[in-house]
Amino acid sequence: MTTEKGFLGVTPPISTAESTEREKEVTATLMEELRRQKTFESVEEARLSVSFGEAGDTKAAFDFRRETVLGRVAAAVKKFVYEVSLSRGLSEAAANAAGGKIFTFGSYRLGVHGPGSDIDTLCVVPKHVSREDFFEKFEPMLRDLEDATEVSGVPEAYVPIIKTKISGIPLDFLMARLALSSVPDDLSLKDDNLLRNLDERCVRSLGGSRVNDEILRLVPHVEVYRDSLRCIKLWAQRRAIYSNVNGFLGGVAWAILVARICQLYPNATAGAIVSRFFIIMYQWSWPQPVLLKQIEEGPLQVRVWNPKLYPADRSHRMPIITPAYPAMCSTHNVTASTQMIVTEEFKKGRIGADIVDKVIVGTASWSELFQKHDFFHKYRYYLQVIASTGTPDLQIKWAGTVESRIRQLVMKLEYVDSLILAHPFIKGFDQVLHCITEEEVRQVAQGHISDVIAKRTKADIEGLDGASTVYSTTFYIGLLIEPKPLGAVGPRRLDISYPTTEFTKLVKMWEKYDEDTMGIVVRNIKRSCNLMRQVIPFDLTHFTSSALPDYVFDEGERQPKQALKRPKTGKGLGKSSNTSPDMPNKKRRLVHTLSHGFTIDFAWLRAQQIGDDTR
Repeated sequence: MTTEKGFLGVTPPISTAESTEREKEVTATLMEELRRQKTFESVEEARLSVSFGEAGDTKAAFDFRRETVLGRVAAAVKKFVYEVSLSRGLSEAAANAAGGKIFTFGSYRLGVHGPGSDIDTLCVVPKHVSREDFFEKFEPMLRDLEDATEVSGVPEAYVPIIKTKISGIPLDFLMARLALSSVPDDLSLKDDNLLRNLDERCVRSLGGSRVNDEILRLVPHVEVYRDSLRCIKLWAQRRAIYSNVNGFLGGVAWAILVARICQLYPNATAGAIVSRFFIIMYQWSWPQPVLLKQIEEGPLQVRVWNPKLYPADRSHRMPIITPAYPAMCSTHNVTASTQMIVTEEFKKGRIGADIVDKVIVGTASWSELFQKHDFFHKYRYYLQVIASTGTPDLQIKWAGTVESRIRQLVMKLEYVDSLILAHPFIKGFDQVLHCITEEEVRQVAQGHISDVIAKRTKADIEGLDGASTVYSTTFYIGLLIEPKPLGAVGPRRLDISYPTTEFTKLVKMWEKYDEDTMGIVVRNIKRSCNLMRQVIPFDLTHFTSSALPDYVFDEGERQPKQALKRPKTGKGLGKSSNTSPDMPNKKRRLVHTLSHGFTIDFAWLRAQQIGDDTR
C-alpha cells in the first residue's frame, strides 16, 4: 500500500532497491535461527487438538489453545454484558441485543506471538456497562471459568487491566465502554467517531487495537515486517530492554520502530531490515519523534500528542508516537537512566549491523546477535526490592502494584548526588518459601534465605504449628556511581535513604495495602562479597553483606564462590543491617523495612569493571 505521495511514512524511502540474492539467503538463515530460538508458535500449539484415550474410552481430552480460549472469552463477555443489562432493568430482548465484543491487540494481533506469549484482549461493551462492573462482576466470572487461574484485577492502573490464565494461556483484559446502546458483532473500531464522549481510560484502552491495525496498514510488506519484528523483539528481550512498565520500550514502541525502518526500505528483506534498524537507531537524534505518519488533529475533544502545546509532552525523552488517532507517546515512561541504557544498547547493536554483514560473507552466525544481557555482572552495587505476602492471589496483586512503582524509585534515585544512573531489571523473581517459625518469616521477608529454607518443601511443614508459606517477588536495580574526584581524600557518603523511604511510602498508599499481610523491603546488596571486602572499606551497619543470589544466574553462569573469613564486627552486627529502627510487631507475619544510606570509599570506582562503554 502507498499513499497519494507515492510512499508510506513522513519522509520518502532511503532506498527502494530490492534486496540482493545473498540478502535473501541470509534472511532464510535468520528464520531458521528464530525457529531454533523458539520465537514461533507451532500450529499444534495455536489450534485445538483432540487426543482420545484407550480403545473403548469415549471421553475426549481437550487441549484448549488460543483460538478455543478466545472463543470462550467472547462468550463470557456477552454473558457479562447480558447479566449487567438485566441488572440495569433492560428487558430480556434488549439484554440479548446489547452484545459485547472482543478485539485482540499486541503481539497476537500483529502476528508475532510465540510460545507462552499472552493475548492482549480488549472487551468492548455498551454505555450502560461501567468500569466498576468490569472489576466487580466480570473479574469474578473469570475466576469461575473452567481452567482459569491467577485472576488479578488492577483497576487503578494507568490502563485498568485484569490479568489471568485460561487453560494455561496468559491473557490481559482491558475494557472500553462505547457511547452506544449495543455492540454488534460486526463492529469495527476504525471509525474515529467511536471515541466521542469517552473518558481517557476508554480512549487508551481502544488505542491498543486501533494502533495495531494502523501499523499493519502502514508497512509495505506485512510478512517482512513480522519477520523483522520477531528478530528485534528477541534481541531487545535478550538485552533486557523490553519493558514499558520499568521505563524501557514496550511492545508497541518496538513495533513502531521496526515499522519505520520497513517504510524507509520498502523492498528489503527481513535480514536487511534488521541491519538498517541498528544503523538508523544508533544515529537517531532524540528527542526527535519517530512517526509512521503525520499527526492528525481530528474533530474530537481528545488530547493529541503535541510538545508545542503540552509541557508534559516536551519532557518525553524518546518519543515514539502511535499512528492511530489520537496520537500518543508510547514511551512516556522512559527516564534519564533508561534512556542512557537503551541508547547504549543501540550503540552496541550497531555491531549487530556488522554481524549481518559478516553473516552475508559467511564469517558469523545470527546467534551472535542474541547474546544474553550482562545485568547481574555489570554493577558492583544493587538495590533489592522485595514484595511479599502469605497467599498466591494476594501476591500477584501486591507484586504488580510494587512493580508499577519501581519507575518512580528510579526517577528519585536519579537525583541522588554521585549516582550516574539507576538501572531497573525488566522482571521480578518469584519465590515460594516454607517457614516453620516467625523468625524465618522475618528473614525471608527481608531477603535472607538460608539453604535450609530454600530446600524445604510444602510437605516438610504440613502439620507443624506456626508454620507458614511466604510468597515473594524480588526486583533489582543496578547502581552506577561516579568515580571519586582525583585528589579527594576520605570516604564519600551516598545517601539513598530519602528515595527509598519515599518509595515505600508510595507503595503503601495503595488503597488495598495491609501492613499485617504485605511486606515491602528495600535493601542494598553487592555483586560479589569476595571482591568488595578487599578493596572497599565500608560501614557494615549501613551496607548488607549479602551477594546476589544464585537464582538470578543461569546454570554455570556464576563465578565460583570463594571462602571468606568473617570480618571483625562492631556493635550491632549480626542483626539485620539495613532495616529501619522501628521494626514491626514481632507477631506480624511480614516485615516492612526501609533502606539507609551507606558510606563507602569510591577510589575503586575508577577501575570499576562494568565495561568501557558504560563508564
